[in-house]
Amino acid sequence: VFGLPIPLLPAQILFINLMTDGLPGIALAAEPAERNVMSRPPYPPNEGLLARGLGVHVAWIGCLIASITLGLQTWALSRGLENWQTMVFAALASAQLWHVLAIRSETDSLLRLGLRSNLSLLEAVVFTATVLVATIYVPWLNQILHTAPLAPEELAISLLLPALVFVAAESEKWWRVRQARN
Repeated sequence: VFGLPIPLLPAQILFINLMTDGLPGIALAAEPAERNVMSRPPYPPNEGLLARGLGVHVAWIGCLIASITLGLQTWALSRGLENWQTMVFAALASAQLWHVLAIRSETDSLLRLGLRSNLSLLEAVVFTATVLVATIYVPWLNQILHTAPLAPEELAISLLLPALVFVAAESEKWWRVRQARN
């Protein structure tokens, strides 16, 4: 894509799919019901899975995550950073974790819900983030996933730049709630 080297290896993609989708996805099942859920009308039985804006959300958040990771790759390569692939790996994995924190509710922000309202999800995110950091700094995991230790600033960029996904998803939620009121 865009003449860039392959951003991730198959083992890295598998790790991201298993760790960032698996555990947090299971933990989302423990999410308490949203406020006023029983006062909402039921969804029509013939409504598609990607209705009510979900398809648009998936598409634009997917494009945002791709832009962040490929932008980070381009930036790291232009700076001559040796561990650019590890940075891309960490950024994509952390983008998934930031996203899962934002999608707990269709209407309420994480600030309103609080981190402790679903301890299973919090534990899954913390565990996954810990394993992610271990894949970067534990030598035998480096060999399995072809990662390399990052400098502190490289790690910070790789974990915090994807927080834009959280901000974007929370902003979309705020906008949708505001539009529904008008």
